[in-house]
Amino acid sequence: MRDHQRLKKLFALLTLALCWVVKVGQWLNEVKPLAIKAHGRLAKSIFRYGFDHLRHICLNLDQPQQQQGFQMAMRFLSCT
Repeated sequence: MRDHQRLKKLFALLTLALCWVVKVGQWLNEVKPLAIKAHGRLAKSIFRYGFDHLRHICLNLDQPQQQQGFQMAMRFLSCT
């Protein structure tokens, strides 16, 4: 915790990951909107929606359709 350069890099990486997950969640919400519960809130957060999608893709890269999804997610990341 004493090396400030490493901490800067870690926070920069975490910030990029957070932005990527939120952007993917927003895009997914436009494509397939999340359900709205009776109290007016979303069933899941936008962050969770994007995180679950990216996690599913990364954990199943051995399947051809997930490889295509990963490539699409990487292209999406390069546009942000």
